[in-house]
Amino acid sequence: MSSPETGRVRRRRVFYIPGYDPIHPRRYRELYRREGADQAAISGYDIALRPRAKAENYGWHVTGTFDGTPVETEVEVLVWSDIVKQSMGHGIFVSYLRMLYTAMAYIGSGAFWRLAKLQKGPVIAALYPVFMLLGQAVLAALAVWGGVKLGLSLRPWLGFAGPVLGGTAGLGLAWAMLEQFRRWDSKLFVYYLMHDYSYNARDLGRMPQELEQRIASFTRSIAAACDDDVDEILVVGHSSGAHLGVSVLADLIRGGHVRPDGPALGFLSLGQVVPMVTFLPRAWRLRADLAYLSERDELFWVDVTAPGDGCAFALCDPVAVSGLAGPGQKWPLVFSAAFTQTLSPESWKALRWRFFRLHFQYLCAFDRPGDYDYFRITAGPLTLADRYRSRGSSKSVITRPVNSFTSTAP
Repeated sequence: MSSPETGRVRRRRVFYIPGYDPIHPRRYRELYRREGADQAAISGYDIALRPRAKAENYGWHVTGTFDGTPVETEVEVLVWSDIVKQSMGHGIFVSYLRMLYTAMAYIGSGAFWRLAKLQKGPVIAALYPVFMLLGQAVLAALAVWGGVKLGLSLRPWLGFAGPVLGGTAGLGLAWAMLEQFRRWDSKLFVYYLMHDYSYNARDLGRMPQELEQRIASFTRSIAAACDDDVDEILVVGHSSGAHLGVSVLADLIRGGHVRPDGPALGFLSLGQVVPMVTFLPRAWRLRADLAYLSERDELFWVDVTAPGDGCAFALCDPVAVSGLAGPGQKWPLVFSAAFTQTLSPESWKALRWRFFRLHFQYLCAFDRPGDYDYFRITAGPLTLADRYRSRGSSKSVITRPVNSFTSTAP
């Protein structure tokens, strides 16, 4: 086991919790392989991947060598893509109904206006699918209107059949247009983002039962690793996976699975969107877990965002802005990945308007890595605590409580 004095790691277990993503977890293995090789070439260390022995969770094995120090890391992806797919498996009409419900949930509860006071980027990202879907609906309505007008112009020759045929043709064209927009969603991300927001809002922030069951499964997987001969257990939560990680770790500690003589426990939250849930009236579970985790000694929690990521609540302390900071708050340590400084001008220029890609930059290579290097953290010879023990939060961290829903129980 690693000692608190050295924080040296020989063996590590990493549990990665993705965000709202329907894609198979092999995507994350290939991303780690490609970007890890790029970062190793830039920073002067070695990383190699190989298949992981068959296990319950999908993953891979990483061998890292840093200044001659070898480190063995097992990475597991805690998958909930099946739940995401199921929540997205609805047609065009249902998607529009969900858009209306989601808008009412955020606006009616007042959460939208409070989120807008906190950070503009994620709010604009939330409005994007609404305006795009409304724009698509307007184009479809114009197609119907054009068909009816054409049919009316044919009435002298076809009689009443003219408007009927024109209207039918317009409806067919409108539906074909809406279906084509849906097929383009791998590039537009309109339906994807709408289903993401609607999944959180469908019961005003209450944790869905299927997700509760998956969190329990994730907790069991990490609890089993607490008995392994490893030096560090590192939980990484990206985007929506960050607030799942909060609940998993809260349950892990409550369950007594973290022993004083066991592996060091670290939590790395990346590109978090926690306020999108905690600002909803029924998010009792997540608010309780946030308040609890923020005061625990059993872990070291680092939260990394970047102002260049328009999909995250950059430099917002998720505990404090949610109105949950108590006198015993210790976590998280909040700082920026500073994309404009850690990416070269050429890379920043190429990525600046690729908002979805920037939201994944935390998992990628940096041209000029500073405090944050994903591959040193997940495959290097230091625990998360030892790496950042002497670092304070960024001076520009937002801690002002904005949330009006702070209850942790119904």
